[in-house]
Amino acid sequence: MTHPLGNPPTKIVAVHLNYPSRARERGRVPAQPSYFLKPPSSLAGTKEAIVRPAGCELLGFEGEIALVIGSRAQRVAPEDGWSYVRWVTAANDAGVYDLRYADRGSNLRSKGADGFTPLGPRLLDARTVDPDALRLRTWVNGEVVQDDTTDTLLFPFGQLVADLSRLVTLEPGDVVLTGTPAGASVVRPGDLVEVEVTAGELSTGRLRNPIADGDPLAPYGAMPKADPAEREAAYGSAYEPEPLLAPRLAEGLRSVAVATLSAQLRSRGLPHMSIDGVGPVSGDAMVGVAHTLRYLPLREDLFKRYGTGMNAQKRAIEELRPGHVLVMDARRDPTAGTLGDILALRAHRRGAAGVVTDGAVRDSAAIARLGLPVYAAGSHPSVLGRRHVPWDTGVPIACGGALVQPGDLIVGDADGVVVVPPDMADELVADCREQERQERFIAEQVAAGESVDGLYPLGQAWRDAYENWCKGETQ
Repeated sequence: MTHPLGNPPTKIVAVHLNYPSRARERGRVPAQPSYFLKPPSSLAGTKEAIVRPAGCELLGFEGEIALVIGSRAQRVAPEDGWSYVRWVTAANDAGVYDLRYADRGSNLRSKGADGFTPLGPRLLDARTVDPDALRLRTWVNGEVVQDDTTDTLLFPFGQLVADLSRLVTLEPGDVVLTGTPAGASVVRPGDLVEVEVTAGELSTGRLRNPIADGDPLAPYGAMPKADPAEREAAYGSAYEPEPLLAPRLAEGLRSVAVATLSAQLRSRGLPHMSIDGVGPVSGDAMVGVAHTLRYLPLREDLFKRYGTGMNAQKRAIEELRPGHVLVMDARRDPTAGTLGDILALRAHRRGAAGVVTDGAVRDSAAIARLGLPVYAAGSHPSVLGRRHVPWDTGVPIACGGALVQPGDLIVGDADGVVVVPPDMADELVADCREQERQERFIAEQVAAGESVDGLYPLGQAWRDAYENWCKGETQ
């Protein structure tokens, strides 16, 4: 496509998050804007097809307002930033999430493919519009899926221009994509995406782009792949992933006591399934699927490499899906914190079912107020780096003396936490319910003055009485 001004831009800069509605979908509000680049070769016009490469399933659309720079901007002030914008138009910041892993952070191949930045069809003169009074709408197959305005942006347009110009000179014709509101999701071949920007009576018209099938990618590079986390990111609020744990099984595990589960596991030759030395810090009973994090002993020369930035501890939090229990191997050392209130809050926002650590937590009072089930070996005021280095995630670990594999079921209550092998969970629930029913019968007899001899555990002499009692309980 020819650039709307007749010449291709030197760069296309895209903002990650700018609309509060989108930030709520993502579960985070950035303190400052962040950006990525799209190549000028990704530009397209209205009615041009956006081609989804064969093998990709997660082609996302993002209706956006595009700013076209009119004059050279270098170290300009925020209050002057808007004056450097010449045109406003509609854009679709398309991308395939199946390739995000290949260029994590840069988005080069996932967002930069030919035709992945349609603009148009008309340009609005920036001098005639109020940047805080624009409306953006997106339709998929004629249905409105995005509708938002620019009066509540996290980062106003003038601030974006000024921020970029501190270090990057913006040249005439450069394009700034200013973020997408809530509602961005996935489209498929045969769909039609339309984007329009309006300023009162003024309109860019609808940018119309059909979605088409493409050819397979040549096999000499990263190939498409999709996992649950990418599907969740691609679909946004419209995506409802399959639950990690079937609701019926989750309710069954929640209905029985950890002590009963422990007894039933022991009767099956599994006496070491309890996570020893941990107790509840906050929240109610816990049932979920294990996602693991392993710490190793502190080595000062390795801490900067493994302990800072987006380390394994933070990655583990961001990898959580609804229903996960984050289980930490902190080497049974309660003299250093492994979780604080900020990361606990993030785990809660990610939908975690709980957290278990055989180390300590800090900010325990704040964590207790969250309502997130957290089990720990104690509390300690230290920050990360006193005893541990966060090393890796999603691997088998030892927590409180128990072997925990990713995907194991984790159940906790006031008595503690046990690990349940998924393949025997249904059978365990049934046997636990029977054991607890027997124990209710036995408790009634003991309360009535009976001896526990032959009664606890239930002996043959009491079997008929128990069966008659069961008939009455079910009526």
